Amino acid sequence: MFDLILRSDRVVTPQGVGAHDVAVSGERIAAVAERGAIPDGSAARVVDATGRIVMPGGIDPHVHCLWHLPLPDGAAMLTDPPAVVSRAALHGGTTTMIDFAARQEPLPLKEVIARRDADWDGACYCDYAYHVMLLGDIPPETVAELEGVIADGYPTVKIFTTDITPSRRGRMVHFGDIWEVFKAITRAGGLGVIHAEDNDIVMHMYETLIREGRVGFENMAEVHNALSEDLSFRRVLRLAEAENTPLYMMHVSAATGVQAIREARARGNPIYGETLHQYMLYTSEDYRRPNGQIYHTYPSLKSPADQAALWAGTLDGAINCVATDEICCTLKVKTIGNRIDDTTGGNAGVEPRMGVMYDEMVTRRGYSLERYTDLVSTNAAKVMGLWPRKGALAPGSDADICVLDPSVRGAVRAEDLHEADYTPWEGHAITGWPAMTVLRGKVVVEDGAFLGDPADGKYLKREVPEAVRAGPGL
Repeated sequence: MFDLILRSDRVVTPQGVGAHDVAVSGERIAAVAERGAIPDGSAARVVDATGRIVMPGGIDPHVHCLWHLPLPDGAAMLTDPPAVVSRAALHGGTTTMIDFAARQEPLPLKEVIARRDADWDGACYCDYAYHVMLLGDIPPETVAELEGVIADGYPTVKIFTTDITPSRRGRMVHFGDIWEVFKAITRAGGLGVIHAEDNDIVMHMYETLIREGRVGFENMAEVHNALSEDLSFRRVLRLAEAENTPLYMMHVSAATGVQAIREARARGNPIYGETLHQYMLYTSEDYRRPNGQIYHTYPSLKSPADQAALWAGTLDGAINCVATDEICCTLKVKTIGNRIDDTTGGNAGVEPRMGVMYDEMVTRRGYSLERYTDLVSTNAAKVMGLWPRKGALAPGSDADICVLDPSVRGAVRAEDLHEADYTPWEGHAITGWPAMTVLRGKVVVEDGAFLGDPADGKYLKREVPEAVRAGPGL
C-alpha cells in the first residue's frame, strides 16, 4: 500500500519527461511507472496532476539565514531565520537549501557547526545543509581539522578572495592559506566553494570612486567589475588545477568568469559554475530604478553582454546551477545603504526562483523541462553530494516533489509571497507556478495552504562523489 500517487502526463525523471505515476511510501519514492499502471486502490491518496509538471523539489545551494548584516551606522543585525526562509522556499517549490557555518571566531570547526545547528535544529521547514566558511587567516590546526570535518559529511568549504567592502575587513583568505586549504580539500575528497574577486582591484576602485565623489550605489559595477572577476577566477582556477581541487564558483556575474570556467573545464578540470537569478534578469542599469538597491548583491550586476554570457553558459555547461544568495530582510533594511561601500547584498529570492526561472527559461527561451530542472535542482544535488537522494524522481530517492502548474497566469507581487515585504521581481510575468510541494513524502504546500512544521526539516550530511571530483562531471 502506497501513501501517495502523483499521476501526470509530464513527469521529469532522470530518463527524461514522460507520462508516469510516481508512488510514495513513507519518505521515499517507491516506484515510477507508466501513467495509470499503478491502481488507484493501492494508495491512500491519488493526485491526478495531468496538465501539470511533476518534477524534483528545487535545491537552492546558496542562502544566508540569521546572517550577520552590517549597517551603515556601524551597527549590525541578523537577517531573518530559517523558519521564515524555509517556509517561503516550500511555497516556491524548493525543498532543500544550503547555508553556511562561518568560522568568525577562533573556534574549532566542530564547535562552529554545533553553534549553527542551534540556529537550525527544529526551526526549519525544509531540508538543509551547510557549507563550512573559512574567513581571514587560517591557522594550520584549522586546516588539519578540516579534513575530518569533510569526511564527517561537511564536504564543501567556502572561501572569499576579497573583503567585499572596506568595512568588512577579515573576510578575505590570503592566497597561501587558500593553497593549504585546497590541498586539504583534495586529500579529503571535498569541494571548494569560492567567492572570487580580486581584492586589490576592488579596494582600488573603492578608493578611486570615493576620491572622485562618485559614491552612489549606482556606480557599484565599476567597483566589483569584470576585470576583477577575470583576474581572481583565473588565479584561483590555476591554483586548483595545480592541486587537483574541484571548485564550485559561486555567483558568477561576468562574461570573464564564464569564460574562465569554460576554459578550465575544457582542460578537464572539475570546475562548476553558479549564477543567480538576479544576474540573469537584471543589469547594472537597474541600479538607477527607484529603490535600485533591491536588485543588488555582491559581486555587482554587470552589463547586458555579461548577462548574455551567463545565459550562454547555462547552455554549454559553464553555468550549472541557478541560486539566490538569499538575504531575507525588510525593504527598509535592504535600501538603508545607498553608497558603493554600504549597500546591503543579497535579496529575498528563494520563493519566486522556481516560478520566475520557469517563465524565463521554458516559456520565453524554450529550454527543455529537463534543462530547467537541472539548473534549479538536479545539478546542485549532483555537485553538492546529495544525488540521488535529492534532485531525482526515482525509486529510492527522497519524495521531494514540486508540482508546477503551467496554466497559472499573472505577475509576481510581494503581497502574495511569504518572506520579505518587497520582491525584486515585482510585476514579473508568471506563466507557471508551484501548486503543490512534497517534502520527503509529506504534502507541505497545496494550492496555497501551508501544511508544514518547523520540525520537518532535516540536516543532510553529504559526500561529493568521485565523478564530480575527477573532472567536469556535468
